[in-house]
Amino acid sequence: MQKLHATADADALTGRAAQLLAAGRAAAAGPLLAAARRLAPDSHDVAELGARLALHSASPQEAAAELDLSIAAAPMHPGLRKCRSELRWRLGDLDGATRDAAEAVVLNPADPVAKALLGVLMLELGRAADAEACLAEAVGDEPANPAFREGLAAAQEANGDPEAALATLVHGIVAAPTLVQPRNAAILLCMRLRDFRQAVDLAEAARAAGVADACLFGMQGHALSSLGRHDEASDAYAEALKLGPDDPYVRHLVAAAGIRPSATRAPVEYLRTVFDGYAERFERHLVSLGYRIPGVMRGVLQQHPDIAAGRRVGPVLDLGCGTGLIGLAIGDLPIGPITGVDIAPNMLAHAAAKRLYADLVEADVVEFLGRSERRWPLILAADVLCYFGDVADLLDATYQRLSPGGWLIASVEELLPDAQGTIPGNGDWALQRQGRYAHTMKYIRHAAWTAGFTIRRLNRETLRDEANSPVGGLLMVLERLAHDR
Repeated sequence: MQKLHATADADALTGRAAQLLAAGRAAAAGPLLAAARRLAPDSHDVAELGARLALHSASPQEAAAELDLSIAAAPMHPGLRKCRSELRWRLGDLDGATRDAAEAVVLNPADPVAKALLGVLMLELGRAADAEACLAEAVGDEPANPAFREGLAAAQEANGDPEAALATLVHGIVAAPTLVQPRNAAILLCMRLRDFRQAVDLAEAARAAGVADACLFGMQGHALSSLGRHDEASDAYAEALKLGPDDPYVRHLVAAAGIRPSATRAPVEYLRTVFDGYAERFERHLVSLGYRIPGVMRGVLQQHPDIAAGRRVGPVLDLGCGTGLIGLAIGDLPIGPITGVDIAPNMLAHAAAKRLYADLVEADVVEFLGRSERRWPLILAADVLCYFGDVADLLDATYQRLSPGGWLIASVEELLPDAQGTIPGNGDWALQRQGRYAHTMKYIRHAAWTAGFTIRRLNRETLRDEANSPVGGLLMVLERLAHDR
């Protein structure tokens, strides 16, 4: 009787400790779990909860040591296997995490959490078909679980079936209409598929169902802007700001909504405001997006005839230099001195800290080119043209400031048809989400020729990732002919 009573007390203590841990109160759960362990030292449930508590409050190494001991004592306990799988995943040991998750499924084939965990790990390992099979079983066991459905949709998309992925998420919306996660995931998938009309429809359906979420409204504004419906986009962004006033992503979108759709370029005041506030996290954000342009430009410069021959090229003008990422990428090449120009003083402060620029100028790039009398054999413009719709004035001003034989190397986002095959905007350029412009290759080629340039290179490049999809762009190398004086 005494043992039964002690076990019952241990179960009660373990249950209460589990509730506290789920509520994020790990410190309060600790003493209860310690008491339960004294009453039932051989309990597998106590061991599992102890391991989960270690994941929250101990170092990963301490948690791993406790899990290893617990699994050695109870090798057939599926909960311990799941727990160690999560820890190994967190520590970057995907193979070990997958083995533990698979063992948890074998030990308890009825556990949907173990199946979902194994599926997500399979997806991480690039085994999309296996991931889809595991996650489909998890969804079958718990159809209303939004995390399971998001995982299955991700596996289906990775397996080359985005339509099935969207259907999975839509069914999840029907199963749990008050949850925001499946709605946001479905809208984001439509954005990746460039089906902006369906993204808007899904967002409107969410609003009609009474779902209010800053991210959802922000994505609705995103999609509306991509369709050229900028007034409606402004309203959606305003709603997003009400719900997420301190969210930097939402604030950036709202600032972008201030650009008039008919404007031929982003206002100088807008650029200064956005990038001054963005300066502290600018580089971290771009790195997280896999930003490629500095490396691509470096590769192009290595093929420059003078640089390839070991001769120095300079002086160099870096338009829209930002925090100096281009200077960082080319700093070891025989290039310079470099002058950087940017509208945002906080961005220039970060560039100055790198000590790569001979001079830094706070100015609008068009205004700077218009008043400058200097000639440059090399001008760089990474992600500058995306803040201009009509690029004629910028290209003309740049041409005037190039030395004969000089190069302009620039990047721009490419304007692509939407899911219905329609090219947004005026057919040459269009204001896109987040306040940037995109341009067709045909328009860029015509604008370059009109300004007097010879096109040495105009290639498609991936600029970065956005919403888990590559952002397509154009990399141009334009030359002012040597005989043009």
